[in-house]
Parts: sequence; structure tokens; C-alpha cells
Amino acid sequence: MATPNPTPGISIPDRSEWNTGLAVELEPQVRRVLAPNPSPFTFTGTQTYLVGSGRDVAVIDPGPIGTGEVGHADTNGDGHVDAILKAIAGQRLVAILCTHTHRDHSPAAVPLQAATGAPIIGCAPLVIDDRGARADAAFDPTYQPDRVLGDGELVAGDGWTLEAVATPGHTSNHLCFALRESGALFTGDHVMGWSTTVVSPPDGDMSAYMLSLQKLQGRVDSVYYPAHGPAVTKPQQLVRGMIGHRRQREAQILRVISEAPATIPEMVAQMYKGLDPRLNGAAGRSVLAHLIDLETQGRVARGPQVPEPKWTLTA
Repeated sequence: MATPNPTPGISIPDRSEWNTGLAVELEPQVRRVLAPNPSPFTFTGTQTYLVGSGRDVAVIDPGPIGTGEVGHADTNGDGHVDAILKAIAGQRLVAILCTHTHRDHSPAAVPLQAATGAPIIGCAPLVIDDRGARADAAFDPTYQPDRVLGDGELVAGDGWTLEAVATPGHTSNHLCFALRESGALFTGDHVMGWSTTVVSPPDGDMSAYMLSLQKLQGRVDSVYYPAHGPAVTKPQQLVRGMIGHRRQREAQILRVISEAPATIPEMVAQMYKGLDPRLNGAAGRSVLAHLIDLETQGRVARGPQVPEPKWTLTA
């Protein structure tokens, strides 16, 4: 899921150019199948990646299933499993990999496993019943991995090797996957090519997210394939910009409440001028994540007001 901040330096393709259900080759070992779930939070929809052009293939982020539900338009997966199975026909599915367990990423793992017998591998299971407050996708209660990957663990097939890269922050169980043979990194929702990601408490953690960005900054990946939006061909430049953007947001929050105590909705109104009203909730969750991080550092304090406390500087 994304917050409404277009990423500087990234060219955003027209949504009409992105066709759902088709396997599009991105490089010799990588294809993309787009799920039919475009929304203000998912851009053109969730991108499922197929790794492997030989006998063995892995699926990364199998995506949503069903017709979606009211309030969660980003979960529509009509026909997506069939599109994946069609794309991998004649190959052996050896791993169904999930970066995290939001409902636009992992639910299709279950029907894919039923159709192929492939193991579900990747992030740890995680379910938090807080969809009303999150302003992004709810967690997937059906996700039950056969194998949980730790940082640096490998999954391999015919001609490819994927390494798990732990990147908590967007969710506490978030993983990226590095394709060793080409230098590509599948970044899930941690880094996206069209916007910044939602960091939504209680599970989303801004301090962990910033540390995970710094971790990627220390890597030498050649391209990022995110779950939403176009490929990122200058990953180091993008990560530097994202770290800078988050620091600017933090400074903006401190500036706003230095002038007067403010609630989160009041901060969003001042900080996100011209924002699509549908995205106010997501912006507010990211502001809250920053405030919790600053509160932990002892730099801000929340007031006693209910239900919306006013936040103030501590000094």
C-alpha cells in the first residue's frame, strides 16, 4: 500500500498501458502478471512476479483472490490465479513466495498451492484485526507458510537463486527477495516506483522502516521490481530520496506543532495540501507512525484529548 506522495524522478506510465492477466517479460528470468485491483493505494494493481524461464519457476506475491469487499477495493483478484497458472504452464512451480501478508499480496497462495502442490515460502504469518484503523489492506488470515525465511536464507531453482532480505517497517514481517543472477530486488511494498509506502501502526513501525531503507542503501542491487508501479532503474538514488523525504516529513511535523499543539487531522490538512480526500486516512497513519517514533525519542508528547489528542513538543 502507498501513501499519496509521488516519488521524485520516477516516470509514471499511463494506467491504460498496463494490462491485467498477461505475462510480460521484464528480463530473461523475470515476468510480471498484473492483478485486476487498481486503487488509490495500489496504483495499477498488485504485480505478481514469475522467476525462472527453465524447468523451475517461483511466484513472488501471488496476489489477491475473489471479488474484493466494500471498503477494500484493492483486494479484487478475479481471474488472477488462472492467469498465473496459464503463464507457468509447462513449468514446475517450486516456490510460492510472499513479501508480506496484506490481502492484496498473499491470499492467492492457497489456491496456487492447491493447484500445483508447491510450498508456500517467505514471510512469517501475521494477522492483526485492525482494518478499520489502518486505511490500507487488512491482513490475510489464510496465510500458512510451509517454510519461513530468515534474513539471508535462499530458495533456488533451475537457473535462479533468490535470497530473502528482511525489511520490516511497512509490516513487521516484510521481506524483499534478491535475484542473485541478475542483481534484481523484488521490493514488495517496502520501496515502490510510484509513491511512498504506508507505515501504519500498530504493526507498521517508522523506526524499523528507516533502518530497512538504510539497509537497502548499503546494497548494490541493479533494479527494483516493486509490487506496485514501474521498475526502479536507479535504486540507490531512489532510496536516498526516500530517506530524505521521510526526514523532511518529520521536520514538517515538528514545525507544525512548534507553532501550536495539533491533532493528526489538523497536521494532515496543513502538510498535504490538495490531497485526494480518499487518501486522508493513509496520510494520517504515516503521520502517526512518525509521531510514535518521535515520542519514543522523547521529542514529542500526546495530550489527553479524546478521541484525537493534540501533540506538542516536549521542549
